[in-house]
Amino acid sequence: MAFLTDQQTIDDLNLFGKSGGDSIYQIFNRTKTRGGAAILEEMFRFPLSDETKINHRSRIIQYLAKTGTSFPFSVDNFDPVETYIKNTDTRTKLSAQESSIAKKFSNLVALDAVTSGIYLGITALIKLLNELNQFLNSLDMGSLDFYQQDKADIMSLLTTSGIRESLNLPLNPKISSDEYVAYDEFFRFKHRDAVLKILNYVYGLDVYFSIAKVAVERDFIFPKALPKQQHVVKLEGVYHPQVKNAVANSIHITPDSNVIFLTGANMAGKSTFMKSLSVALFLAHMGFPVAAKEMEFSVLDGIYTTINLPDNLGMGASHFYVEVLRAKKIAQELKLGRNLFVLFDEMFRGTNVKDAAEATIAFTEAFAGKRDSMFVISTHIIEAGEILKERCDNINFVYLPTRMEGNQPVYTYTLEQGLTADRHGMIIIKNEGILDILASGMERMNKQKI
Repeated sequence: MAFLTDQQTIDDLNLFGKSGGDSIYQIFNRTKTRGGAAILEEMFRFPLSDETKINHRSRIIQYLAKTGTSFPFSVDNFDPVETYIKNTDTRTKLSAQESSIAKKFSNLVALDAVTSGIYLGITALIKLLNELNQFLNSLDMGSLDFYQQDKADIMSLLTTSGIRESLNLPLNPKISSDEYVAYDEFFRFKHRDAVLKILNYVYGLDVYFSIAKVAVERDFIFPKALPKQQHVVKLEGVYHPQVKNAVANSIHITPDSNVIFLTGANMAGKSTFMKSLSVALFLAHMGFPVAAKEMEFSVLDGIYTTINLPDNLGMGASHFYVEVLRAKKIAQELKLGRNLFVLFDEMFRGTNVKDAAEATIAFTEAFAGKRDSMFVISTHIIEAGEILKERCDNINFVYLPTRMEGNQPVYTYTLEQGLTADRHGMIIIKNEGILDILASGMERMNKQKI
């Protein structure tokens, strides 16, 4: 089954960010090829929901991270190869007559741009195929048993007629006129699908090398995926990969504590913690390393977060009604028996406090009955937490504290057990002098009237 998520979650977690802005994708995108960048984006859009596939991908990246090797292909070969293989116009097939004109590489200047590009593409592709063959033969399969099938699949493609013969050529081959014609027929037409599959494997390796490099540079760890039916998450020292000098926190989720009820004052770090946890879970389902000290997790069917929910002015919906529709969508997914991670940052903030409190209690209590899924609910409504304490035994109450030093709030950003009644909004407003500014403005206006 495909992993479930949506654009709201992608935006909440800043997976791709706005044009030109920082994003989680950009952290990992050290790819050398356009094809690699495209595959990386596809991995972000389609996480995995099978622990075997997740651990398989993770082990490949871990191996490359340990070896410390770099992308073993000449980057200059990719542009001519990609341009060449995209051209499927049979009218551009090389002929023996054209080959005799260009039997020496230096004579390409005598040809038109399309034909010379074909010669460049053939030569670059032969070099790329040889580099791939050398790379595969250099792998220590004793410690790469999990890559056996991938290697066998690529090797099978490399035995394709025409491709196999090119592997016997040196990296800087001198090819006869007739050989150019034959290779063009093999590469672009007769066995084009095999060439495209090989390129796709190379692009995948580009992604793996990119992620491995980031894991080493940032000291990220590789989570272990567990069977879905265990319904657990063990996260030690998780932090947000985009926050400088981020404070790490730990959290354990089990069927006996599958609802996290988070409280804390404004600016105490609730949203950052929730994003840290969600990003780690999302990346873990991609088989990627995460910003943490240790992580084990049961595979989920999907992740839905609700952090920065916009109004829908186009449909004439208020913020509250958009919240209701969001909750309804997730309720429908849960009704289908999905094993989900669901996060709400301040449920129903678009309505009055009384309704918000009643709705928060009702939804959290309903979530607590779904022990095969995981939930995080943040709120400022402490009274809701007090009631839920009496009604549910599988809610983990945690908070982010605020310490007061005189009139200045100090934030630890470190989770503690329990509920907190910290409310320092008016203190922050007074510290910023906003009311004094407004008062002085009124005083100036009154003097002008006089």
